This record gives sequence, structure tokens and C-alpha cells, in this order.
Amino acid sequence: MSPRLAFALDAAYVAGRSTLAHFNTGVHVEDKADASPVTIADREAERLIRCAIQRSFPGESILGEEEGGDLLSTDRWVVDPIDGTKSFVCGVPLYATLLSYEQDGEPILGVCYFPALDEVVYAERGTGAFWNGRPCRVSSKNDLSVSYVSSGSAGSMMGFGRWEGFSSIVKTAKATRTWSDAYGHALVATGRIEAMIDPIVKPWDTSALAVIVREAGGRLTDFVGNDKLSAEAISSNGKLHDEILRAFL
Repeated sequence: MSPRLAFALDAAYVAGRSTLAHFNTGVHVEDKADASPVTIADREAERLIRCAIQRSFPGESILGEEEGGDLLSTDRWVVDPIDGTKSFVCGVPLYATLLSYEQDGEPILGVCYFPALDEVVYAERGTGAFWNGRPCRVSSKNDLSVSYVSSGSAGSMMGFGRWEGFSSIVKTAKATRTWSDAYGHALVATGRIEAMIDPIVKPWDTSALAVIVREAGGRLTDFVGNDKLSAEAISSNGKLHDEILRAFL
């Protein structure tokens, strides 16, 4: 484990644990300019991570959901203090603290910590993926009819023109669920489900998860199969990826 990954694990853990002080407390919720929710827990957790980075890696670029930052640097830390704020404010424990480091525009390490579950999934390029300290792999299923698929909300599927394609997957898959946000992608990386479909994402949503899914043996692409991170994401065990992509053609 590199010093950067060891740092990222510690920073995500400390920041994630801080959110529990506000979880299931009726915390005040504000709407940001894009109508997404934000709480004091989001802001405090990001500030903790930023301060930790500035102490350990002074001068390095940071991009975060709540405080913004460097959109152009190819070498940077990427922070999502609470991925799944809607889950968080509803008392659903499937939210995550995400932290990654990108080099030459690609994530080379990622940490996904679930504070309310006290579970962590992490990876570093070339060394595999790990779930609570043990190696993890995507599932080996190659038949969609016996596979489990997670997704973002029905509203996002409709709003971004993905409902027809998703409906065809619903008809074929063993089951579909809205284990959305980071949790869905983490389920793919740990072999518990076969795919996660996200019709709208931001850079901080997928940076850590991309390296985790890929190091676990899976794929994470946009809806036409490009590996470059974009405003949409499909992760899978790889065996079903092309079939899922064809549903959206």
C-alpha cells in the first residue's frame, strides 16, 4: 500500500465518521443552485479532508463537491464528502465518503467509505481492489436473466432519456433495485450485484469508484462504452457490459 493510499484511507475514515454526528438527527437541509441537497455534515467532512491534504501534501490540487476547486488539473485529489446526501438526510445508511487521487487525468487510487455501515472498499491501480481489507472481485455471471442490476432513480432515467433502454433491462434481469449512488458501484466491485447504471454523475461521483471497479475486474464506462470519465456511468462485472450498452443504443 502506497503512502498516498494509506493517507486516503485515514482521511476518508475520519471525515466519514464525522458525518455520524448529524446522521438521523433531523439535520437542516439546504438546496444548492442545482437543487441538490447539502448539510453541515457535507461541508464539515469536506473541510476535514481538505485540511488533511493540505497538511500532508501541501500545494496539491483539490476538487471537491462542496468547495469546488481545480477543474483543469490532471493531477489532483477529488473529494465527495457525502455521496448520497438524499439517502443521508432520509436516514438511509447507504451513503459514502469518497476520496481519490488522479494522475495524468486518470484516477490511480480510490477510497469509498460507508460511515453508517463501517465498511470500506478501496483500490490502487495495479494492486487490486479490497473490501474491508480483503481482496474483492466482481461476479462471474454472464447471463443477464440471473443477474442483479442497480440504478439511479426512475426520475433520472426518464429525465436523461434512458428510460426505454432501462426498461428493456428490467424485463430481462433477475431483479433491478435503486441501490443508487456509490453503494451500487461498490456492490458491483464486491461481486454482490452485476451492474450499476447511473445516467447523470459529476467528477467527484465516479473518480474513486472507477479505479475500484476496474481493479476488481469490472468495467466502468459511459453509455457508449468510452472509458474516459464523463457525465454518466455504467459499471458492471465486464461480462454483461456490452449487452447492457446495447440496450441504450
